[in-house]
Amino acid sequence: MTALLEPHEIGRDLPRRDGAAKVRGTATYAYETPVERAAFLHPVQSTIARGRVVAVDTTAAQALDGVLAVLTPADAERMASTDDAELAVLQSDAVGYRGQVVAAVVAETSEIAREAADAVEVTYDEQPHDAELRVDHPGLYAPEQVNPTFPTDTAEGDVAAAVAAAEVVVEQTYTTAMQHNNPLEPHATVALWDGRDLTLWDSTQGVHPVRATVAPIFGLDEERVRVVCPYVGGGFGSKGNAHVNVVLAALAARAVPGRPVRFALTRQQMFSLAGYRTPTIQRMTLAADREGHLSAIAIDVVEQTARIKEFAEQTGVPTRTMYAAPNRRTTHRLAALDVPVPSWMRAPGECPGMFGPEVALDELAERIGVDPIDLRVRNEPDVEPESGKPFSSRNLVACLREGAQRFGWADRDPRPGVRRSGDWLVGTGVAASTYPVNRMPASTATVRREGGRFAVEIGAADLGTGTWTTLPQIAADALGVPVADVEVRIGDTDLPMASVAGGSSGMTTWGSAVVDAARTFREKFGDRPEDGDEAQGEVGPPDPDHAMHAYGAQFAEAHVHADTGEIRVPRLLGVFAAGRIINPRTARSQFVGGMTMGLSMALEEDGLLDPRTGHVVNHDLAEYHIAVNADVGEVEAHWIDEHDPFVNAMGSKGIGEIGIVGTAAAVSNAVWHATGVRVRDLPITLDKVLAGLPEG
Repeated sequence: MTALLEPHEIGRDLPRRDGAAKVRGTATYAYETPVERAAFLHPVQSTIARGRVVAVDTTAAQALDGVLAVLTPADAERMASTDDAELAVLQSDAVGYRGQVVAAVVAETSEIAREAADAVEVTYDEQPHDAELRVDHPGLYAPEQVNPTFPTDTAEGDVAAAVAAAEVVVEQTYTTAMQHNNPLEPHATVALWDGRDLTLWDSTQGVHPVRATVAPIFGLDEERVRVVCPYVGGGFGSKGNAHVNVVLAALAARAVPGRPVRFALTRQQMFSLAGYRTPTIQRMTLAADREGHLSAIAIDVVEQTARIKEFAEQTGVPTRTMYAAPNRRTTHRLAALDVPVPSWMRAPGECPGMFGPEVALDELAERIGVDPIDLRVRNEPDVEPESGKPFSSRNLVACLREGAQRFGWADRDPRPGVRRSGDWLVGTGVAASTYPVNRMPASTATVRREGGRFAVEIGAADLGTGTWTTLPQIAADALGVPVADVEVRIGDTDLPMASVAGGSSGMTTWGSAVVDAARTFREKFGDRPEDGDEAQGEVGPPDPDHAMHAYGAQFAEAHVHADTGEIRVPRLLGVFAAGRIINPRTARSQFVGGMTMGLSMALEEDGLLDPRTGHVVNHDLAEYHIAVNADVGEVEAHWIDEHDPFVNAMGSKGIGEIGIVGTAAAVSNAVWHATGVRVRDLPITLDKVLAGLPEG
């Protein structure tokens, strides 16, 4: 092993190591785990939004051949911990939302389990419920903190006085819709209880976090729970926390010891049992002089949580750090409703929280006759506005400038509704993106010499983002060897502890641990290690003296049919400053995927919850629309070379979420430029622009 003077593997455009297995169908996902004598689980869900289960008649279900067990609140195993109401499945007769699990059937086949579940008759004591989010909801309250631990409210200076004295003021309300994660692979688990130990093959973004959640629920030491997950068919945050499906699978497995139990949520069940992005109501206030210099910026957010468990999306947090203004305010208020529990969805906080501010800035630019890019540049902060810390690197202006050049922004006529292509009105829009550099506090990696190669072990997850490929690149660089000499082992709690793949923190955290292990290995064994030599590494503390964020500039071209109001977006372009890019191929995939998901958010995604029933009525992919290939024309993702010595040993910032942030605002701004109609409520549908389209 010869030490190399320069890193040589990070930055290479390498194909995915797991790509061939996935294309050939040999990659084993959770539900496909080969086990013998598998049983199948199907839940019974509540048909009311609030009340109590009075009786469960299982007679017809138990009479079916092949039914192994029927679990109800009256006879299900009592859990050791019921602190988390979302996970305390079948532990009481209380119903907190429509779709809650109120019984479950275990059977020899999936068909029998479903038929038996349909035969279970549940009687309820239905109580009045509240499932409607309103800005004037009488029960609005301030949570103690917002996800994960941010202050609920912040204030600096006097926003009201600045507004009163300002030459130009923009005060508008913007809303984002309820949105649901729909990864290609649904939430799925195979659970096996052998009488002493519990094994879970689970589709998750973190095997160790699942174990840490499940073990205390059943009163087990963590070493008695093993979680395995080599491959994930997408997660987008919804698999970052253990949801009730995992606990229910374990509960069912303990009811039939020795029989593995397979459980995959149906697409419909995912809309109530796997989390979702809360709808938001954002009141934006901007005060500025006629050149566009902000004297005040404020965002006041109203969103929903579940009555049974609080989740407070940090929607106002991006406003705290994005632009310079001496007077600032952010607030969050929640309405606790009888609805399913919201949770993480790609870029929680930043994704919905940049819609209101970035559209408001476009409105300000329109009001004062300043180019939207120039307006953002004029309000660049010298230091992070909230903390006063210097930025480790901040290349937002570079992203805006390069994006403008690549997109052809200089040729843009700023007037709305004047450019046509046949029957289509054409417009362009821009918005900025930001996402913090997150590093989880604990992960451990092992590097071992085996058979003349290097084995890197860490219990990380690859939810389709490229971890199987990029971790070997990082390890090879740190060891000074070709990437072909490195094998990684991930996705199992038998491997060293790893944090969740969430908050774009995976590679930042796990890579730091791998680099530390590799450096320790080289210090101990030099250039001639022997088989069996081994070293461990851990994640060090983040730099406390710098504010660390990734940035991006999103550009969109929108076409709106002059007669029908139909909206199309044939072109998206993004330029990002996300530190050092580990693998251009997987990075481009992440950026393009995020931008496409942002297009979905802008034009299509809308969970329609009927407040009369508490039911998401469009709970499948036939009626909950997401972007498909036909919706995505030309999508370009670019990045600038960014050197940041402060973020971590690799210089990377995380790219899984920055691509979605800002996309919806850019599309909204482009639709305004095409039509002159300002749409402040997502999604942007033809009925919202039709009445305001120019005549002729």
